[in-house]
Amino acid sequence: MDPLEDVLSLTRATSHLSASFSAGGRWGVRFDPPAGVKFNVVRRGACWLAVDGVPDPLRLREGDCFLLTRPVAFTLASDLDLPTEPAGPLFVAAVDGVARAGDGDEVFLIGGAFSFTDRAQALLLDGLPPVIQVAAETPEAAAVRRAVGEIDAELQRNAPGARLVAEHLAIVMLVRILRLHLARDAGHTSGWLAGLTDPTVVAVLRRMHARPAHAWTVAELARAVAVSRSTLAARFKQVIGKGPLEYLTAWRIELAADRIRRGEETNATIAREVGYGSESAFSVAFKRATGLSPRAYRAALARSEQGRTRALAGS
Repeated sequence: MDPLEDVLSLTRATSHLSASFSAGGRWGVRFDPPAGVKFNVVRRGACWLAVDGVPDPLRLREGDCFLLTRPVAFTLASDLDLPTEPAGPLFVAAVDGVARAGDGDEVFLIGGAFSFTDRAQALLLDGLPPVIQVAAETPEAAAVRRAVGEIDAELQRNAPGARLVAEHLAIVMLVRILRLHLARDAGHTSGWLAGLTDPTVVAVLRRMHARPAHAWTVAELARAVAVSRSTLAARFKQVIGKGPLEYLTAWRIELAADRIRRGEETNATIAREVGYGSESAFSVAFKRATGLSPRAYRAALARSEQGRTRALAGS
């Protein structure tokens, strides 16, 4: 089993492409905190990126891309000393899918955002820095550049289904950016993502993800990866931030929450499938992790869905 694939599937990651952005001359644009994980790719020119809470601005050049992993405001500008204008009205006024700022078109970016289910978003993003930059000149960024080029080609082609294809390609780009970050900046990653870069920890993660309902013990996991129990427990705690069985419990709850969201199984069936001997034991563990019993969690999801339905009917 591939833990990264597991988590991406659980998050139900989807991409949403926004209008492209063109700018020239002297310009500065202020963006509100994005609703999801924001990305932009510089297809032409160069500009500055300043992210709230990040001390050093980034210089973006042609071929560079960046990923914002937190809902924080940011600025794109030719010069960060210039006054800025809000991005919202520019994108509302976009013509032919392109929002414009300044005077000219020396700079051109494509972008969008990724959205995830609420619980699983923290599992994927909490261990990442607030901004990840992929510089065009780095040799390991070639795979990301290819995905970006394919997205741009689909948008330019405007053939039937082009936007859907481009949004699926954006998910491919997300996976490649995460791979690149793990290969390049493992020391700046924490949580379960950091475990993907540690040979011992990832071997244990693979086993637990392959058989989450199995009654794993630390001794059994240690034997499977040929280390002592104390070594495994210490290493796992150091890298992941929690012990192996604590992680297993958290992963079982994430799997259970996903099954509840799908709404196709009873709580008793879910309890058995994720490794609990009784529905009551499952309910206690689920409430400890989420603050709600499985029944209350299911009811809250139903109320949320009803609210969305009423909002759509009234729009």
